[in-house]
Amino acid sequence: MSPEAASPQLAILQFLTSLQSPARILVAISGGSDSTGLLLLLDEAVKAAPHLKITLCAATIDHALRPGSADEAREVAALCVSLGIPHTILTWQGDKPKTGIMAAAREARYSLLAAAAESFEADLIVTGHTFDDQRETLAMRGMRTEQLSTGIADAVLFDRRFWILRPLLFSTRVDIRAFLKERGVPWIDDPSNEDTNYERVRTRRQLSADTGAEGNIRAAWEERLALSTKGAEWLDRYFTLHGGLLGQVMLDGLRQDRAVLDYALGRLTAVFGGQPFAPGRAHMERILAFATGSEPGRMTAGRVVFDLRRDGLYLTRESRGMVPLVLPPGEAGVWDGRFYAWNGSTVSIEVEAAATCAPSFLCLSQESSAPKSLGAKDPSRFIESITAQTRGGWIPVTSTGMREDHIERLPKAAWKRAVASAPALTAEGAPLSEESVRRVDLMPYFAPFDRFLTRFDFIFANRLSAVFATAPYARLPLRSIDGKTI
Repeated sequence: MSPEAASPQLAILQFLTSLQSPARILVAISGGSDSTGLLLLLDEAVKAAPHLKITLCAATIDHALRPGSADEAREVAALCVSLGIPHTILTWQGDKPKTGIMAAAREARYSLLAAAAESFEADLIVTGHTFDDQRETLAMRGMRTEQLSTGIADAVLFDRRFWILRPLLFSTRVDIRAFLKERGVPWIDDPSNEDTNYERVRTRRQLSADTGAEGNIRAAWEERLALSTKGAEWLDRYFTLHGGLLGQVMLDGLRQDRAVLDYALGRLTAVFGGQPFAPGRAHMERILAFATGSEPGRMTAGRVVFDLRRDGLYLTRESRGMVPLVLPPGEAGVWDGRFYAWNGSTVSIEVEAAATCAPSFLCLSQESSAPKSLGAKDPSRFIESITAQTRGGWIPVTSTGMREDHIERLPKAAWKRAVASAPALTAEGAPLSEESVRRVDLMPYFAPFDRFLTRFDFIFANRLSAVFATAPYARLPLRSIDGKTI
């Protein structure tokens, strides 16, 4: 995982010695040159260094998007058998979308890889992304923004469960193919790699004629890591969460370094708005101009209401566009990009915004002294009782033990918006029974981090988890990066 890796073999050796061991690695292999090279490089290195206590398994994802993909998957399976590596083929089932096929295929691929890793009891997943992929990604992002991009991350946590690592990210495809040719191992050429309907293919062809500098990737990575660290410190000093739903940035926090404020406030906007990405440059400029202004007022951006007052900037989800989520027994889902819900009850439930329900539909703790049906004109007087069951037991969704006198000190309009954005649980339009409520897991979900979390954002995301009183993210399965102990 070093830009200075002289060869694919050296890159793999550096990677394996950086791993915590013992370890079981799931190799994602499509049959193309990059992933086939990755498998063989790992196999040779692991067999040559049994003291590392590392084992391999492999998975091929058949996206079922073109004829012959199943036969290609079987070819890969035969290669794995010849190497003595356990292998599985998983197929993307169901109807495929007519638009956004690449993004949908990526989601399906990583979900299936995670399922394979779970089945094999693997500790991590590796993919065959190369420096060529990195150059293409940087070029494509460079056409959309002037900001320095980190490109493809060398480590990404998927679904809070498995780290996906890319040990060949600074090795070239030419070198990997030369290695395969030396071993007499063929690979499969995917015809979609020549289809100019795809932006990446068009970019690749342009890069083949223009091999200009891609920028200092290491510097971009270090800059992003520094922002994550400073952003986490900013959270500690200047951000307060009221009731799990209303964020407050202290005025002093709005006067800090512009780059740190941009980073932290952009990601808080994504979290409170339930969006997978921070707002784009134009929207962030508008948000920052408002937040750092001197005039109190309100504005909406990224599905978030920003309420600037004398004691700080308040953030909460705007009241529009919160679509109900129906969960049959035993199923899970993410509501509004902000809450993960799992229905362990025996009835179908619906998760919807509290604003659309009678107050009595909100979940109440057994220990609550509030009436079972709130039925109040001002539900904020009872909000300290609203709770939800999590995997760790009962904790308040909208309160961490706030007393009424604390609620009284919050801006009334901002707090009412926050209460209205809380998740409410119903079954066929009626409140859930106490027994059913007990069997529903409901916890905060961070849309920009909980599905794909790069190691560059790990420090900030982990501190955010602490603020929301949720479980920390899984640590990297590495003991060093680029020779530095972590």
